[in-house]
Amino acid sequence: MALAQADWIVFGVYAALTLVIGLWAARRARTTKGFFLGGRNMPWWLLGTSMVATTFSTDTPNLVADITRQDGVAGNWVWWAFLLTGMLTAFVYAGLWRRTGVTTDLEFYELRYSGKAASFLRGFRAVYLGVFFNIMVMASVTLAAIKIGGVLFGTSPIITIAIGASLALVISLTGGLVSVIWTDLLLFAVAMIGSVAAAVWALGHADVGGLQALMQHASVSNKLALVPDLSDPAAFVPLLVIPLAVQWWATWYPGSEPGGGGYAAQRMLAAKDENNAIGAAFFFNVAHYALRPWPWILVALASLIVFPDLESLRTAFPQVDPTVIGHDLAYPAMLTFLPTGLLGLVVGSLAAAYVSTISTHLNWGSSYIVNDLYLRFFNRDADEASMLRVGRWSTLALMVVAALLALALESALQAFQILLQIGAGTGLLFILRWFWWRINAWAEITGMMVSFTVALVFAFSPLGDVFVPWQQLVVGVCVTTLSWLLATVLGPKTDTETLLAFARLARPGGPGWRPYVDSSVAEAPWQVPAGIVAMLLGCAAVYSTLFATGYVLYGRYPLAALWITIAGVSGLTLKNYWRTHLRRS
Repeated sequence: MALAQADWIVFGVYAALTLVIGLWAARRARTTKGFFLGGRNMPWWLLGTSMVATTFSTDTPNLVADITRQDGVAGNWVWWAFLLTGMLTAFVYAGLWRRTGVTTDLEFYELRYSGKAASFLRGFRAVYLGVFFNIMVMASVTLAAIKIGGVLFGTSPIITIAIGASLALVISLTGGLVSVIWTDLLLFAVAMIGSVAAAVWALGHADVGGLQALMQHASVSNKLALVPDLSDPAAFVPLLVIPLAVQWWATWYPGSEPGGGGYAAQRMLAAKDENNAIGAAFFFNVAHYALRPWPWILVALASLIVFPDLESLRTAFPQVDPTVIGHDLAYPAMLTFLPTGLLGLVVGSLAAAYVSTISTHLNWGSSYIVNDLYLRFFNRDADEASMLRVGRWSTLALMVVAALLALALESALQAFQILLQIGAGTGLLFILRWFWWRINAWAEITGMMVSFTVALVFAFSPLGDVFVPWQQLVVGVCVTTLSWLLATVLGPKTDTETLLAFARLARPGGPGWRPYVDSSVAEAPWQVPAGIVAMLLGCAAVYSTLFATGYVLYGRYPLAALWITIAGVSGLTLKNYWRTHLRRS
C-alpha cells in the first residue's frame, strides 16, 4: 500500500501538531521537577488521559486481536482482570503515593526501609525496572509498529523504527513530562477516532457484510461469549479463574502494578493534590476498560472471516518475515482495506499510540536513571543542568536498546507472558508493604530474585514444557510469595526511626502500623475499608458498562438494558460514597 496525498496531509497535520506541543512544553522542563513531574500541579483529567494514552500502544490492538482470535472475546479476561488492580490503586494507593511527595516511586524504598539493603533496593530497581523491564515493554510496542509498517507499506523494520522513534524522542527530549502529557491529550483523541474508524470500515468489508452478519457468521458466533465456557475447565480456569483469583493481585505488570508504581505512580505524584491523584487513576481505569476494548475486538472478529488462519495471512503478505506472522498480525492486516484519507487517519492514530507509549516510558525510565542512580549514587551534588543532561542522554540510550531488542521478539503476546511470569508472586508484597510494618527491604530483594529465577527456569529448562503458562504463573506465585514471606519473618527489622517517620508522612493507618503511630494519627479513620468498598463499586460500574456495550453490539437488548441499569446504580452509589467517605477536604 501507499499513502495518497490526502493520507499524507492527515498524517502530516497530526505530526506537526505533536511536534508543536512538544516544543511548546520545553519551556516548562528547565528543572528536573518540571522535566519528570510537570511541576506537581497537573489536574486529574489531564493525567488520567495521559495514562490512558500511554496504555493505548501499537501492540495493544495487536494483543487483543491475538487473544480474541485464539480464545474468543472471553479470552480478554487475562487483561480485563487488572481492573481490580487499577481500582484498588485509585481508591487506596493514589492518595498514599501523593502524600509521600517523592520524585519517583523508587524513593519510597529509602522512606519505608532502612540501611544498605534499602539503598541497594532503590538502585537495583532503578536498573531492573527503569532499564530492563522498561526496555522490554518498549521493544514489544516497537515490534507492533514494525509489523504494522511491514503489512501496510512493506517498509523495513529500520525505517519504521527510525520514523516512530524520532517523533517520540523529540517529545521526550524537549519538554519532558509536560510535553508527554499534553501531546497525550491529542494522541488519545486521534487514536480513539482511528480505532473506531477502523472498526466501522472492517464491518463494512465485503466478506463481513455488516455488524449483524458478523455476529451470525460461523467463524465468529462461537467466539462471542463474554465469559469462558464454565463446563470446560481447560477454558475457564486459565481465562477466568486464574486472572480473577490470582493474577490481578499476585503479578507485577507495567501499568497494572498492585499498589501502584511505575509511570502510573509518576502521574499520581505529578497531581495537584490527593483528590486529583485519585481522580486521575479512576478516570484511567474507566476509559481503559470500558471505553476502548470494543473497537479492537470488532476488528479482530472481522479478521476471522477475512483471514481465517495463519496460512491466509502468510499468503496475503508474502513480503512479511514468516517468523513474525502470528494472530496478532490480523489487526494491521485488516487496515490494508482502508480507503484514501481514512488510511492516513488510522495510520496517524497508530503512530499516536506508539509515540504516546514510548515517550512516557522514555521519560519514566530516564527519571529512574537520573534520580535513583545518578543523583543518589554517583553525584549527590549534581546541579539541574547536569541532571537534565543525563536525563536526555539516558532517554536516547533507552530508545536505541529497545529498538534493537524489538528485532528479536516475535509477538506481543510473547512479551506479555514473559513480563507476567517475571513479576509473578511480587504483587501481594507491593500491596502489603504499605500496611504491614514488618515487611522489610530483604523481602523485596528476595521476591524479585526468586520470581526472576523461576521465570528463567521455565524459559530455559524442560519444566517449561511440563507446565502450561497459567500453571507456570501459579507455581511462580506460590514459590515467590513463600520466599518473601520467609524473608519478612526471618530478616532484620527496619529501624524504628524510619518506621515512625514513614507512618507520620504517608499515614497508612490500620492494625499493621499500630506500634508506630502517634495518638493524632491513630485517631484518624482508617480509609482502607472504605477504599475497598469504592473499588468494588467502581469495578461493578466498569464491568457492567463493558458488558452492556457488548450486548448492544450483539443485538441482545434486554441483557444490555440489565447491565446498563447495574452500571448506573453502581456509578451513582460510588459517586455518593466517594463524597461521603473518601474525598479530601
